[in-house]
Amino acid sequence: MAKVQAVTAKDLKQIKAVLQSKINELMAEAGKTVVDLAGQEEKLPDLNDRASQESELNLEIRMRERERKLIVKMRETIERIDAGDYGICEECGEPIGVKRLMARPVTTYCIECKTREEKLQKLQGRTPELTPAFLGD
Repeated sequence: MAKVQAVTAKDLKQIKAVLQSKINELMAEAGKTVVDLAGQEEKLPDLNDRASQESELNLEIRMRERERKLIVKMRETIERIDAGDYGICEECGEPIGVKRLMARPVTTYCIECKTREEKLQKLQGRTPELTPAFLGD
């Protein structure tokens, strides 16, 4: 296993700030969505227009649900940082490299364990859940 650069207090502070900023951004977007959805109650006479509107609404709801899950993950990450449990791989117990933590702040696996997990999923024919690169793992 390659030697990884350990996370410093300065790194933790920066990661926590990035996570909190992203949470605030997603919460603001969710608020706008609620306001937008409340204003879309008009009944469209054309079936195609109604179907398109419902399709767009369903997509918006799915996107917000994914974002809600990401917010939960980010809050859990902040809690791990505050508790001093952040940056340790759940699989092998080794430190996760600072570069990986900066790229994917909510990760709970080192690169080796995550790679192994993805290979296993591929062999089993499962597809990992799609999440934005910033928040993957």
